[in-house]
Amino acid sequence: MARIIIAYISTLLVFSAVDAVWLTNSADLLYRPILGPILAPEFRLAPAIIFYLLYIAGLLYFAVLPGLRDGLWRTALIKGGLFGFFAYATYDLTNQATLIIWSTKITIADMIWGSFVSGVSAAGGCLITGKLRKAAA
Repeated sequence: MARIIIAYISTLLVFSAVDAVWLTNSADLLYRPILGPILAPEFRLAPAIIFYLLYIAGLLYFAVLPGLRDGLWRTALIKGGLFGFFAYATYDLTNQATLIIWSTKITIADMIWGSFVSGVSAAGGCLITGKLRKAAA
């Protein structure tokens, strides 16, 4: 159980830090020019927190824990990248199919980003968990 908690927290921290860099640098360059008219006037923190908590649980289940079982961070990297690709593709392609204001540019950027951030976060969570568990032993 301790391993799962360590893995969850470490993956959440890596994902949050890396995603914050992306959102800080891409919001005004990529999203706001295209989606400006449909963006909420103020950021809503509660749904964002719920997303992060749920998404990391999925990333943990499908990527980090298999990486820890295999003893290979590369397993977490690949499975995390695939998880991110499919999750972000679902969101972006659904939006592109149903919303008047959407862009192929956003869809492609998000799918690449989702693959990257999820793979790196899963690998990072796996590596950090492995190191902390060894240090505690």
